[in-house]
Amino acid sequence: MRTSTAIQPTVETLQITRANDLLQQVDETRLEVSSQLDQKERSALGQFMTPQAVAQFMAALFSDQHRTHIRLLDAGAGVGSLSAAFVAELCQRTEAPQKITLTAYEVDPALARHLEHTLEICRAQCAQHGITFTGRVIQDDFIKAGVSMLQHGLFSPDPHQLNCAILNPPYKKIHSASQHRKLLRSIGIETSNLYTAFLALVAGLLEQDGELVAITPRSFCNGPYFKPFRAAFLHDMNLDRIHVFESRNTAFKDDEVLQENIIFHAVKSMDPLSMVTVSSSPGPGEGSLSAQEVAYSRIVSPKDPDSFIHIPTDDMARRVTERIQQFTESLKTLGITVSTGRVIDFRAKEYLRDDPEQGCVPLIYPCHFNGGFVSWPALKGKKPNALVDASQTQNLLVPSGWYVLTKRFTSKEEPRRVVASLYDPNQIQADRVGFENHLNYYHIDGGGLPEKLARGLAAFLNATLVDSYFRLFNGHTQVNATDLRKLRYPTRSQLEALGAEIGDAFCDQASVDQLVETL
Repeated sequence: MRTSTAIQPTVETLQITRANDLLQQVDETRLEVSSQLDQKERSALGQFMTPQAVAQFMAALFSDQHRTHIRLLDAGAGVGSLSAAFVAELCQRTEAPQKITLTAYEVDPALARHLEHTLEICRAQCAQHGITFTGRVIQDDFIKAGVSMLQHGLFSPDPHQLNCAILNPPYKKIHSASQHRKLLRSIGIETSNLYTAFLALVAGLLEQDGELVAITPRSFCNGPYFKPFRAAFLHDMNLDRIHVFESRNTAFKDDEVLQENIIFHAVKSMDPLSMVTVSSSPGPGEGSLSAQEVAYSRIVSPKDPDSFIHIPTDDMARRVTERIQQFTESLKTLGITVSTGRVIDFRAKEYLRDDPEQGCVPLIYPCHFNGGFVSWPALKGKKPNALVDASQTQNLLVPSGWYVLTKRFTSKEEPRRVVASLYDPNQIQADRVGFENHLNYYHIDGGGLPEKLARGLAAFLNATLVDSYFRLFNGHTQVNATDLRKLRYPTRSQLEALGAEIGDAFCDQASVDQLVETL
């Protein structure tokens, strides 16, 4: 049930604020509450609270544009770490606002009580700096509330005119048939995760020239699942600053979250920005920060129909990007297609066989990758090695030939994101073969590739250059067929020459990299 609480400071709060640092108090509350939260419940909510160092960094990203009245939204506010950091930042600025109106949404009643206390001490802090502060905690589902406000517009019973928003939204998939998904679709928002739903709603609620600072997973930057969200978000919002932490486990290390996050500052404006500041650091408050100014068109290409967001973070990233952009070919111009493996094992369970036998064909999994080639069968392994050759499985098979295979999924701990392997028909005697769904396979019109072309393509994909490129621009550990179609490739003659030169030396990474560098 929705509740709204206006915050009034107490004498005790004012005394506490004078005696202790605002941010330290809130962070101590965060750590205490976090240790008491049930892990399953927290996972269900998809919310991880923001550490003090991250919150301070985010608050400092808001522009120094002087606004006399700040109207701030903190959705999914938790105990109020971001709100507190924002208030502390504004109080320290030379040109502080005259008034701050803060609206904080939190659906969890226990967290909402702590949030109310945080807003009390925020008001006390503002009072010491001559700033009028009005804070309100709304205990409600932000998606339902946000949709309602956007549906009713100015006629909403609870209108918001926001010029700033600071977010650490919940990370959780939204089922296609869920109430949240239906609500979002009712106002034209199509997205599959809570965090992008929050971002889309906030973008709609902000007034022109309004600012948003958020910490989110990097996964929305590319891939087909977030394409509708990216198109809509980038239409309304201009990215001004993007920050990447070089280590995955630093942003929310207190909660043991292994997630590749970015922090970004965006402005709602119809006038596109010419440059974006891209920065990186080992972790919040750790090591030195490096930053560079990058042309907006290099971050989001106006010619890219998928609106991928590319994030080069340093000189090495720029060199990798420039090197890849020197290649001129696409898979279409090469006459090559990449597809996802056709065999979804749980749907073909009755036709799977652990070991090769009469009337079966090879079934290839990622576990069959070995030194750049497919090594089959893998006996006594956890995956089946064969698929029954029957009328019911014909549409799952491809004719024998030279194929280049890549893993679709790698673990976060694996040293390489792109892992390619050759299927050599001379080593596996079979007329047909099945590729499992966790693989992508390169082919020509459903059949194999010429041997030299296949060898060259596999070598190119296994080069450190390509792996570095994917790590720069793909915020997830998946390498989908769509990602491979977007990649630029050498010419066919270059790939064939590479294939002739590489031979079987795929295990020698230095040789692969050296040969690819000559292309």
